Amino acid sequence: MLGTTLLVGAVTTAMAVQDSSGSGNSASPVLPKSAPTASEPVSDVVIGYKSKAQEAHSETAVRAGITAAAAKTGLKLSYERRLSVGAALVSLAGARSAKDVTKLIDYFRADPDVAYAVPNGRMQAQSVTSPDDRRFPEQWSLTEAKAGMNVQDAWGTTTGKGVTVAVVDDGIAEHSDLDANVVQGVDLLSDTFTANDGDGRDDDPSDPGNGVKKGECGEDLDGKPLPAEDEPSSWHGTYMAGIIAAPSDNGNGIAGVAPGAKLEPVRVTGRCGGNDADISDGVMWAAGEHVDGVSDNQTPANVINMSLGHEGQCPPFMQSAIDKAVQRGSTVVVAAGNRGDKPKPVDASQFTPANCKNVITVAATDREGNRAEYSNFGSVDIAAPGGDMRKNVGDGILSTSNSGTGAPDAEDFKFEVGTSQATAHVSGLVALMLSANPELTPAEIKTAIQANARPIPGKCDDGCGAGLADAAKSVAAAANGAPGSGSPSDSPSDSPSDAPASPDAPPTASAPSDGSGSEGAGAGTDLSACLHNSCQVEVTGGDTIQLDGADGVDKLEINSVSANTVDLAGTSDSGSQNAEQTAPGTSQLNNLVVDIIKVDGDRATIRLS
Repeated sequence: MLGTTLLVGAVTTAMAVQDSSGSGNSASPVLPKSAPTASEPVSDVVIGYKSKAQEAHSETAVRAGITAAAAKTGLKLSYERRLSVGAALVSLAGARSAKDVTKLIDYFRADPDVAYAVPNGRMQAQSVTSPDDRRFPEQWSLTEAKAGMNVQDAWGTTTGKGVTVAVVDDGIAEHSDLDANVVQGVDLLSDTFTANDGDGRDDDPSDPGNGVKKGECGEDLDGKPLPAEDEPSSWHGTYMAGIIAAPSDNGNGIAGVAPGAKLEPVRVTGRCGGNDADISDGVMWAAGEHVDGVSDNQTPANVINMSLGHEGQCPPFMQSAIDKAVQRGSTVVVAAGNRGDKPKPVDASQFTPANCKNVITVAATDREGNRAEYSNFGSVDIAAPGGDMRKNVGDGILSTSNSGTGAPDAEDFKFEVGTSQATAHVSGLVALMLSANPELTPAEIKTAIQANARPIPGKCDDGCGAGLADAAKSVAAAANGAPGSGSPSDSPSDSPSDAPASPDAPPTASAPSDGSGSEGAGAGTDLSACLHNSCQVEVTGGDTIQLDGADGVDKLEINSVSANTVDLAGTSDSGSQNAEQTAPGTSQLNNLVVDIIKVDGDRATIRLS
């Protein structure tokens, strides 16, 4: 589990290749039809020449060709050196735009003597674990195959760097497993009793504790004291922050879902909770809007986590705040609520902000993949691990906390459960997706998470949205610019088709067929999460994956999956190559590497690179 993997994208071997008319290797690389999209600015390109071309043997010919290319494209080019495999490295005199790079590559590819022209990409070691975190093995919600969120494979793409997540909650307590990722926040509590810090609104989001005595919060409608018993401080915001973005490289306790993201504490609750007006201001401030009485937000949040709520309809001013946040590009993630185990269980449509529009509403699942007994249900968008400690404390969600029952004391780690925890997991996932593709809109993110969800592995008779969030699939779809059409995703088989849906929820992906029908993946669905030849997906017989041809394969066809074996074929303009591979194992079609990770009945998990 704690191994380290170097994940490599599509690799083109730079070499002088044999002419197709010659007597060389028949498996010579197939020329890509168009320039691959660069994932970062390109400063130089690599040009490979056919073996009979003059440039394959003459430095003078290479230089003459580069001079001609510079005159034709208007770019400043220089010949750097010949690689050991015979290709030429050409400098663009600094990073150039994708448009310029495409123009240059298309120019070279039009030359019949050129075998290939590709960007000189930069690889990075991609560690998919966090071996320094001593309590990482207890974080089943990130790692376990059955009901975890498949977060480790997502870390092979990104850890959330460059993204800020606002934790709209009760502030944050100092903690060595969080401090490195915390940016300036705010305290928007307008009532001094609730704030419990001696003043009203200010720029200090520190959590002074929210412990209360019996009856200190008034009475309920039946005249019973609130709370019914003394309650210690919850350190709720500190706890959510750890799930979302605890750093993974400090050798301390845990790793967050997005350990490279930044945390922005927005304090809106305290003793006896918090009011909707303060919370709506918190949403506005987090998104970068001006709020009187405090400094403006210098780092507007890309993601807003709201692990809070109450029964009732979405207040118009709360909806307005959310709408403005979304318009500014913030994705708002909210809890479905914890009333699912009451005598009269609550559908999430009766809970706010779960019933607000333009949000991602999250239900909670336990370690076996069932809807957690406390979780609201029905009108939700997605489910994520929230835990259930009725049988075992370790079945809860481990995160950062504090040992103080009133005021802050020593930093701590605790197991807790709730839709709050599930919401924090999804906020971390959104941070990963935005780090992989900052251009995604809140609507596209929601679509991608739903379309790439896994079936609920346990029971959720009342409806758990699109299924269990899958970090690796969602991040792969985001990275490839096709958020709504990533790897195939079953609709939860245990959720009724007429279960209530959030008013603005997009349609979920249709369930793959067994390959015999005319719909679903079995009919040859375009799994475009793999368009650029680097992804991990689940497939079945009949699936077709369209690729960009950069590795000599335009289309990968899954002929059949059975008996722990995958029969597949790669096609291109030059023909077709077939392979039959057992799991685990690796096949190569031209330069496309296909890892068969596992086979489960008629479905297989494969990775392309």
